[in-house]
Amino acid sequence: MTGIPEVKQRFLFIDQFRGLIVILMLVDHASYYFNSIWKQIDPLDPLFDTWGQFTLRYVSYLCAPGFLMMAGAMVWWSYNQRISKGIAPWTIRWQLIQRGLFLILIQITWVNSSWGGFSEFKPNHIGIIACIGISMILLTLIMQLNWLVRIFIGLLILAIHPLLLNIGYNPEITFERVLMQTFIDAGDFNKYPVIPWFALAVIGSGMATGWLQIWKTDKQRILMSLGIASAAILLAIVVRMGRGYGNIFPFSDFGSYSFLFDQKYPPSLYHSLWFFGFVVLGVAGFIAIGKVAPKILVIFSIPGKVPLFFYGMHIAIMGVFIKRTGLFYRDGEVLASLIGVAVMLIIMLPLCKWFYGVKLRSKNYFIRMI
Repeated sequence: MTGIPEVKQRFLFIDQFRGLIVILMLVDHASYYFNSIWKQIDPLDPLFDTWGQFTLRYVSYLCAPGFLMMAGAMVWWSYNQRISKGIAPWTIRWQLIQRGLFLILIQITWVNSSWGGFSEFKPNHIGIIACIGISMILLTLIMQLNWLVRIFIGLLILAIHPLLLNIGYNPEITFERVLMQTFIDAGDFNKYPVIPWFALAVIGSGMATGWLQIWKTDKQRILMSLGIASAAILLAIVVRMGRGYGNIFPFSDFGSYSFLFDQKYPPSLYHSLWFFGFVVLGVAGFIAIGKVAPKILVIFSIPGKVPLFFYGMHIAIMGVFIKRTGLFYRDGEVLASLIGVAVMLIIMLPLCKWFYGVKLRSKNYFIRMI
């Protein structure tokens, strides 16, 4: 979602995977607007009684890890491409910092208010886009480190985060709430605390070194990705089966949806490791499919080239035409949500294709930042 730099044709799988991420996010957001289940469940502690409702929600759990890992990958790629052109490291860092600040600005000025169709201005909240922006800024401090060191740092942060959740604070005290929910915990001020999600961005920057530099062939990328994904998923299962450290929600049986559905706000260690593995597995899948049936992936390439535009516009459109008018707002269930996804894709895909052309031609600072 960083939007910098444009991914070259040989790395089209990055665009395609980002496209998958934003489309899955559309699935989740269409459910938010059309699905009556959201009248009765707490998004911080969801409990579903059918596999259909569970699946509708669960597929989007790939999105935040995917957002952050792809953001980390693109920050690393952008940094090293510019270093190779002889640009001074501090100049590159400042450009990336500007991008991060822009994402924070977009969150508090556009995204927050778009959920309600811009019926009111809501600057006093940070979310996933701001989390990506802050993570980008922090990433500028470690881009020069070896890729294995970066992956180790990311895993270490994930391992320590459950300890930080034990820090007590009073959410009624503004300073304590803002500080803790910005970096560690989740709540009304922020569902996406920076520390665990930044860790996934760091890991994504390390994986990018493999995908975009070290592993020279698609076969290498696929095999190495499968190995790393398997190790991450196996480690996640070990953590989950321990039913202790790194777990937040209890579960009944292995393979049940209670086993799969540990906490996202803030993410448990199990959740982070599990979806780290599935993000890497997904990237490997896109590389493999691109070799045998590339035309199938066109639908993902279109929004994947302008993911921030897709994210900001699809929420705004549904906010204006559904939330403000009340038309179909939380009147249906799974089918209504999927129909909403289909309608929004019909709207958004041509819009994304148009905006990508505008972005390529434009020299406007703000358009190129989107």
